[in-house]
Amino acid sequence: MSAMQTTENRQQNWSQVLQKVRGRVQNTTTITHSGRAVRATGMVIEVVGLELPVGSACRVEVNTSPHGESTFCEAEVVGFAGDRSFLMPLEEIHGLKPGARVLPLQSSGQFEGRRFPMGRGLLGRVVDGSGQPLDNRGPITDSRFAPLTTKVLNPMLRAPIESSIDVGIRAINSLLTVGRGQRMGLFAGSGVGKSVLLGMMARFTTADVIVVGLIGERGREVQDFINNILGAEGLARAVVVAAPADTSPLQRLQGASYATRIAEDFRDQGLNVLLIMDSLTRFAMAQREIALAIGEPPATKGYPPSVFAKLPALVERAGNGPAGGGSITAFYTVLTEGDDQQDPIADSARAILDGHIVLSRALAESGHYPAIDVESSISRVMNTVVPDSQIQQAQKFKKLFSVYQRNRDLISVGAYSPGHDPLLDQAVNIYPRLEAFLQQGHTEGADQASSLDALAQVIGGMQ
Repeated sequence: MSAMQTTENRQQNWSQVLQKVRGRVQNTTTITHSGRAVRATGMVIEVVGLELPVGSACRVEVNTSPHGESTFCEAEVVGFAGDRSFLMPLEEIHGLKPGARVLPLQSSGQFEGRRFPMGRGLLGRVVDGSGQPLDNRGPITDSRFAPLTTKVLNPMLRAPIESSIDVGIRAINSLLTVGRGQRMGLFAGSGVGKSVLLGMMARFTTADVIVVGLIGERGREVQDFINNILGAEGLARAVVVAAPADTSPLQRLQGASYATRIAEDFRDQGLNVLLIMDSLTRFAMAQREIALAIGEPPATKGYPPSVFAKLPALVERAGNGPAGGGSITAFYTVLTEGDDQQDPIADSARAILDGHIVLSRALAESGHYPAIDVESSISRVMNTVVPDSQIQQAQKFKKLFSVYQRNRDLISVGAYSPGHDPLLDQAVNIYPRLEAFLQQGHTEGADQASSLDALAQVIGGMQ
């Protein structure tokens, strides 16, 4: 036998040995590091034996069958104290027992966090806070996966707000013009038409993509908003993230972050996005539930300090991207309990947003829709994105409207007599036209051009 044949035989023998070793390694049971649940109070599960950073995903063992098969529920690390980790499940847990195993989701020792579907495959779909479909249309295709957290944009690299965006609402387009990349608050109590107003914006806006986050609202309203308010036309270019009130606070918190992350992804593709978040108050309430459950002390009206840190962290993710890129124009609804505009969440939101639109219960009760209180509303960037002529017309409109409202009681009881106050006389004569201008049917769209024309027709003869 030649030396060459001997070498070939040795190589074949080593190859066979390596294949056998590889097979034995693959069939070997791997050792999984796990922890144990030692306490469960309310929504929090205390675990020992795991050293994971906050935000890590875990699986909690529940409902072990007699045959040894276990069911696992997903949870997230929300805090720790000493050697104990605090976990909060993403859904309601049944069958949790003392000593239940808790396994980390990530396969490696490094913290990577969960990844969520992104991209154009989400258009026209309705998903939950974890990215799972809710519309019974099968799995999401043509999407990539990315974490919720992204690098914070340098404020000096953001493009300035220099142009307006058409939201399809006459009163907003003309009197409260919204800039592309602006973040607005929609302040309203319950039942004054905020969902209808948001649906009108989603249908009639000129934005490329609409991302809707329905956070903490009634489950019935999710389908009603999609079918009756948003409609097929609006849904075709929209992504809806729904985390209703019956989901866990962690799911609601995650739903708001996921909706914002989807908007960021479309913005990074150079698209102009309209982000609608209903509501910012429910997001704050979800964070309050989590913070109080893990022992954070309450502060203002029961809200822990972490709530007021989470709000700007979420809101600041919206806005313009770098120059030449896309934008996120955001509307956040803020529930004012008992129509109290000094509610701590409303007060904090007003400070971090670029303007606010107030919906009036008195207007809604009188059949005036949309019930926008133009006297209490303001857009902080309007002066930089519209011409001076429009600003003057808007100021004239608000002045006449305000004069009439201040004297409304005198007019209604017949104590007004013309000829004493020329401005009031103008307001009385023109008020029916002012009121008609502010009203708009929920199936009626009003673009910027027609809105400005209508404003000029109302005010032009009075100047």
